[in-house]
Amino acid sequence: MARRLGWSEEILARLEEPEALPLEEPVRAALRFAERMTLDSNGVDDALFAALRAHFEEGEIVEIAAVIGLFNYFNRFNNALQMEPTKPGER
Repeated sequence: MARRLGWSEEILARLEEPEALPLEEPVRAALRFAERMTLDSNGVDDALFAALRAHFEEGEIVEIAAVIGLFNYFNRFNNALQMEPTKPGER
């Protein structure tokens, strides 16, 4: 999906370092949120929420969190069942 939205291979390869990428600050804040929520959900602190609120409304933050949580679920579900993703057109 990111490729369809115009993200370059350079950006996709370096997502672990969002501060060094040519991204707009709202995207960086969302990526920091995704990383923190994924690696240490108890570590989502007031400073991170303040950074999110500078760019997003409360409902948007909830929606971002839901998407992050959903994809974390998909990844853990697939990892636990040792499922490999299929490519478009495969069954």
